[in-house]
Amino acid sequence: MVLATNERVLRLAEKYRFPPDIVVLLSETFGFERCKSILGCLKTPPPVYYLRVNTLVADRDEVIKKLEWFGVEVVPHPQLEEALGISVEGPFEVEPCEKMVVADKLACESVMIGTDLYAPGVITAKGVRKGDKVAVVDKHGEQVAVGVALMDAGEMHTLRRGVAVKVVKSLYRVPSVRGTPLYEEGYIYEQSLPAMLTSRVLDPEPGSIIVDMCAAPGGKATHIAQLMRGEGLVLAFDRSKSRARKMEEHIRRMKLKNIVVAVENSLFIDVEYPNIKADAVLVDPPCSDLGLRPKLYEEKRASMVEAVARYQRQLLKAAARVLKPGGVLVYSTCTVTVEENERNVEFCVNELGFEIEEQSLYLGSRGLEGFRGAGLVQRFFPDVHGTPGFFIAKMRKVKEKELSRRS
Repeated sequence: MVLATNERVLRLAEKYRFPPDIVVLLSETFGFERCKSILGCLKTPPPVYYLRVNTLVADRDEVIKKLEWFGVEVVPHPQLEEALGISVEGPFEVEPCEKMVVADKLACESVMIGTDLYAPGVITAKGVRKGDKVAVVDKHGEQVAVGVALMDAGEMHTLRRGVAVKVVKSLYRVPSVRGTPLYEEGYIYEQSLPAMLTSRVLDPEPGSIIVDMCAAPGGKATHIAQLMRGEGLVLAFDRSKSRARKMEEHIRRMKLKNIVVAVENSLFIDVEYPNIKADAVLVDPPCSDLGLRPKLYEEKRASMVEAVARYQRQLLKAAARVLKPGGVLVYSTCTVTVEENERNVEFCVNELGFEIEEQSLYLGSRGLEGFRGAGLVQRFFPDVHGTPGFFIAKMRKVKEKELSRRS
């Protein structure tokens, strides 16, 4: 992939701290002004965060009342009955401090919305002592919060666990639900609106067999099991042991009985489990994550987009192998590139024997013009829908094809 840059692209890349070739890629897809709008929104959190009510064990209205009792105001979504929205507060001003704790990207993006800084996220904390008032900054020096150090600098690096900085004020604030009994008892799950919609688009039938190929940490797998009313089977695969353990914790917390977790590379599940013939498969694969927000900066390059798109196609091949004829494939990503979205859907149609289907509910926009079936897929844009960038396609397997394992 050869991408030409120009002066205004370089200025935009510098402003939002994105690699120039990614800015070029997005500009060529959406135009320069739209690219600028998308990047500006990615820099901030969504205006609304969402919770999903576990309707197998809790009533939505009762959950709303209990959350309000804990001081968390929520608004039910008008079309997804299990979705509750929490307004994000901010932006606020955060005062500079003499002492700083430098945290990694993911930690800073969490601290930015009010989460405490945990020791594993600390990069450096030069001269910091327990009790100091500190600024939490990313590696570029951008401040996201003010807090009080609960450890000396040495402890932050040696203990590698526990809260390193108790956040007092952050750029934005999302009321926390993690410490409430509602979370601990499995009544709620923190999940974005497009991610919830993905399971709704899959529309699993009670009693069916569903494969979630890249399931951890379990948001969609637990939602699918919930929509199936606990009947049938969700086979949740993930190649990461630690992430699979986290998914098992959520499954126990939410009291779900119809999910089986397996630590497997989903590229080979048809070999390891040759008897699987799924009614539906969800492929929510590793992607460039260019739709996630807030995003303080980005380090992925355009070459990575092409590489991950090729990997996604291998997962889609594997999905076709374990899906029964007439079965449904739902493909979703949290990115905005065409390489990982519309072009992979075209690959499914042209090479894997799928047809694109109308979705049961559209809360986003239709796909980008110029691609096959673009009017049937669904996109979410940060600057249009106030959500993370997201993509959803629903397809049906209409032909059996011999599928090579080669790229």
